[in-house]
Amino acid sequence: MTRTKAVITTAGHRVTVPRRGLGVGLPKRRYRPGTVALREIRRHQTSTNLLVPKLSFQRLVREIVYNECRDRHLDHLKKIQSTALLALQTAFEDYCVELFSKSQVAAIHGNRVTVKPKDMQLVCLFRGDDMNFNKPTNP
Repeated sequence: MTRTKAVITTAGHRVTVPRRGLGVGLPKRRYRPGTVALREIRRHQTSTNLLVPKLSFQRLVREIVYNECRDRHLDHLKKIQSTALLALQTAFEDYCVELFSKSQVAAIHGNRVTVKPKDMQLVCLFRGDDMNFNKPTNP
């Protein structure tokens, strides 16, 4: 007969946790707030992998191209090469990372840590981008 739970007593408290393998099960390791986030930031900064899943980005681009071609009666321009999609995704992610990093600088300048939409609007205003954050688009 095997036991499926291990009993741990610490400082007068009795804690029951599931066993892991042959050793005695211990409570899961808890890191201080922000430690895991900083580790993930460092990992993403050193990697060259794409952050947005390829298939999701491909579906979005194809939907946009299909709608634009349908509106302008250009039915013969619906095919996109995979290398073109990859180049578009790389440029998109580079643009987003730069936008978020500059928005973070704007938030820090405003004595805040949290990035707000007004920080992104300020960055887009300085860059000359025409983005309408608060205006709804007409269908």
